[in-house]
Amino acid sequence: MNRESHQVPFHLWIVGVLSLLWNAMGCFDYLATKLQLDFYMSQFTDAQLDYFYGFPAWMSIFWALGVWGALLGSLALLFRSRWAVTLFAVSLLGMIVSTTYTVFLSDGLEIMGSGGAAFSAVIFVIGVLLLVYARRMRARGVLA
Repeated sequence: MNRESHQVPFHLWIVGVLSLLWNAMGCFDYLATKLQLDFYMSQFTDAQLDYFYGFPAWMSIFWALGVWGALLGSLALLFRSRWAVTLFAVSLLGMIVSTTYTVFLSDGLEIMGSGGAAFSAVIFVIGVLLLVYARRMRARGVLA
């Protein structure tokens, strides 16, 4: 079956646009941190800055996979591409590895506090929901 034979549900456009905006914020956070933009980084404590700027290269790679995979997944969703599923899965892998670093391999939780942990949990839940949504849209034949 081709994609013309399946009506595109209106919620796909809502989810796609909202996820694109949400994931663009994650990409901005990544870029602002990597470029050490003063206007953005000035909101963090010295300990938090040392933590962010001290990430090992492999952690930065998985963080990049998380944010850029999610952004590309959102675009793929809007273009009704089956690649949305793979891209959201790659993003989720990036989130899992970077969260593992934060929780188990560094003192990230202590440095970021309970607010940072709660926000990370929200990011993770949204990532899972986007992957589930894309899989359902693919199964319904909306993504080709």
